Amino acid sequence: PTGYMENSISYSAIEDVQLLSWENAPKYCLQLTIPGGTVLLQAANSYLRDQWFHSLQWKKKIYKYKKVLSNPSRWDVVLKEIRTLVDMALTSPLQDDSIHQAPLEIVSKLLSENNNLTTQDHESIIVAIAPLLENNHPPPDLCEFFCKHCRERPRSMVVIEVFTPVVQRILKHNMDFGKCPRLRLFTQEYILALNELNAGMEVVKKFIHSMHGPTGQCPHPRVLPNLVAVCLAAIYSCYEEFINSRDNSPSLKEIRNGCQQQCDRKPNLPLRLLHTSPDLVSQEATLTESRLKPVIVTSNEIHVEVERNNTANQKMTANVGNDSEPNLIDCLMVSPTCSTMSIELSAQADRILGCYVEILKMLSDYDDWRPALASLLQPIPFPKEALAHEKFTKELKYVIQRFAEDPRQEVHSCLLSVRAGKDGWFQLYSPGGVACDDDGELFASMVHILMGSCYKTKKFLLSLAENKLGPCMLLALRGNQTMVEILCLMLEYNIIDNNDTQLQIISTLESTDVGKRMYEQLCDRQRELKELQRKGGPTRLTLPSKSTDADLARLLSSGSFGNLENLSLAFTNVTSACAEHLIKLPSLKQLNLWSTQFGDAGLRLLSEHLTMLQVLNLCETPVTDAGLLALSSMKSLCSLNMNSTKLSADTYEDLKVFL
Repeated sequence: PTGYMENSISYSAIEDVQLLSWENAPKYCLQLTIPGGTVLLQAANSYLRDQWFHSLQWKKKIYKYKKVLSNPSRWDVVLKEIRTLVDMALTSPLQDDSIHQAPLEIVSKLLSENNNLTTQDHESIIVAIAPLLENNHPPPDLCEFFCKHCRERPRSMVVIEVFTPVVQRILKHNMDFGKCPRLRLFTQEYILALNELNAGMEVVKKFIHSMHGPTGQCPHPRVLPNLVAVCLAAIYSCYEEFINSRDNSPSLKEIRNGCQQQCDRKPNLPLRLLHTSPDLVSQEATLTESRLKPVIVTSNEIHVEVERNNTANQKMTANVGNDSEPNLIDCLMVSPTCSTMSIELSAQADRILGCYVEILKMLSDYDDWRPALASLLQPIPFPKEALAHEKFTKELKYVIQRFAEDPRQEVHSCLLSVRAGKDGWFQLYSPGGVACDDDGELFASMVHILMGSCYKTKKFLLSLAENKLGPCMLLALRGNQTMVEILCLMLEYNIIDNNDTQLQIISTLESTDVGKRMYEQLCDRQRELKELQRKGGPTRLTLPSKSTDADLARLLSSGSFGNLENLSLAFTNVTSACAEHLIKLPSLKQLNLWSTQFGDAGLRLLSEHLTMLQVLNLCETPVTDAGLLALSSMKSLCSLNMNSTKLSADTYEDLKVFL
């Protein structure tokens, strides 16, 4: 009989599969031997016939191994069958993911159904399936088994010899731990097992270095995001019990402000608030304590104590509704760290926390990884309990310092908040922030690097004046040159409107030698500015080609340019640094920067100061979308040439709306 089969044939019923090889046999046929006879299957060509042949053989053997391994009696026989199964998968000519995944799933099911195996049996099975793991991710149940082995036998040679290439492959090729959470958990347990070895973090450091590679650029783009994901999950797990035990925990802002609303929240876990009362403000502190009743809280593994000094808040509250600026003493009292929180984790959680914070430190030491790491950490992806934990923030401070020391804007700009209304690392590690544990050294370092790039703007200075004026004045009083420069810029750009506060700033500057010197330089610049802006001089000015920033500065300091309306710097060598001189021209309406090195930083300054500018030529300049978007605030701008720049279509459409 010929034609299509009326009934299906189960793979378990197939006794044998052969290729027809005798003379005059039908072309491209397979012979299946089944109980009661044979069946011939004819393919369209030899390639398809061979595919059928190997597929049927594979299915037949898989059913055999499933049956044998589903009822194990002797583990030596089981181990032998597993090795044969692995060899069959490795030697099969079929190219399909299921060829290697099927044996792993069979072994995974075998291990999950037999919990009475010895450690030696575990290691023998892991070694037997190791060749399949070189090019395949382990299935979820097998990951669970590997995690258990890492926890129970962290010093086993299997961890180093077998698991290392598996974890390396996961970190290099995994695209989303959200779809494979057990792969992430296995990687996490593997790294903790490495940390349990005699060399400890040195072994972990060598593993991280092996993932990066010996060159200056890591060739695997997925390694860093995957490592960061593992670190974040591990750090979160350290605080997970504490987080889950409080359904209505206070926000980070409330923690930083002393948890004033804590009494109204009525949390499930008690939280003890201890308010200290310095002699200087003992009366105010007594009034505060009468309003805030302490609540006591305990947890079976975590004990929390919050110590708060509400002196600064009391002072700030006293000024609510008062138009006058706070006096110098009030400002300086805001600057020290207002709070400390002590969280005691279990010994195991403490080891996990130490290990993975140390890995974040290692990642921040690689120059090529630092930009991506800063971008991943910019949204502050840690629980607020971790940010209020003194040990965690103290250890993480090294990573933030590395960001603050990096001269690349893409790195240190991530210190600022990811969006308006949300705290960034800059706020957390500044004096008065929940993570600040020094007298403002890191804060000064962050301000220095931000002011040295493209953040020397009114907006940034205004935010410092509104939120961090006290710390800035205190650090300037201690001779910090960056803070002295900040105070001088606030005076120069007229950031501070209140006369009393201006006098306080001047007093602070004159209290140190460096402040006195920089204030004198500021006064000299102000006198030169008045002379520069005095009515008179030319209305049009063109600098010769090859002129530099220094040439422009010398020219503008030579007389009055109060009438200058049209300035051409085309084909000169000026850069963004000349913007500090351009913003002093009050009548400037037309500016030609064609074929110069004027960039984004200069555009930001122009957009804030040259409100009268009507015509701007940026043709063949290195400006990008980041700087061009700042021009949207220049409402008087009528003509803008952006030919041969890095302008994108989206930014072009946005500018059309504003201009």
